[in-house]
Amino acid sequence: MKAVYYYFERDFRKWTRGRVNVFATLVRPAAWLIFVGMAFPAKFTDNYLAFITPSILVMTVLFSSLQGGTLIIFDKILGFMNKFLALPAPRESLLLGKILFISTRGLIQATVLLLMAAFLGVRIQSPLNIALVYLTLFLFAVLISAFSSMIGLKLGDHDSYASVNSMVSMPLFFASSALMPYEVMPEWLRTLARLNPVSYAIDSTRALFEGNIPAEGILGLAVAALIMILIGTYQFRRATVQS
Repeated sequence: MKAVYYYFERDFRKWTRGRVNVFATLVRPAAWLIFVGMAFPAKFTDNYLAFITPSILVMTVLFSSLQGGTLIIFDKILGFMNKFLALPAPRESLLLGKILFISTRGLIQATVLLLMAAFLGVRIQSPLNIALVYLTLFLFAVLISAFSSMIGLKLGDHDSYASVNSMVSMPLFFASSALMPYEVMPEWLRTLARLNPVSYAIDSTRALFEGNIPAEGILGLAVAALIMILIGTYQFRRATVQS
């Protein structure tokens, strides 16, 4: 745990030192909430802001978590990765430290969004549901950040990762239940959306906003996150130290 905390603290300090980056990271989701949630016309609901808020929360965590691979590539290019892998600390502590930082950063962004949504009139009635919203977002962040860290470990440059990031992020978000309910989707899109892990996170978060407790969705995210961590641990343990 000490090694995990070290890697977390290192990335967290590096992030907070870039004030412009921190400001942009926190303002961008709020802009999505205002310009999409309040300006996008929707005929299937009377309160599109309440409908879209869970989607933007999950989208923010998705895009933030997909940046985990960038952190790995930075460490590889700057030569830190070889040193980290050669340390006596378990190699999976590097993965877990990255996941913890990325998830924490995503939850900070989510907090800003929740405060903005509350200011605009979107409410979560139960404190338990608020806590479960954070749990759902955390599990989703762990799932995606573990995946992105594994991709970053395999790739060697930012251009390659940027291409993979673009190829993965947009289809995952737009082929989900983020912008519209399943009932108004074309049949082919509805099938894709129901299989999309982003939809699981959005549907669970949306149910929590409505006062329900989606135990099946949260449990599914927990199992998926655990499986991804186990796969990532195996990959990091087998990673070679390049001279």
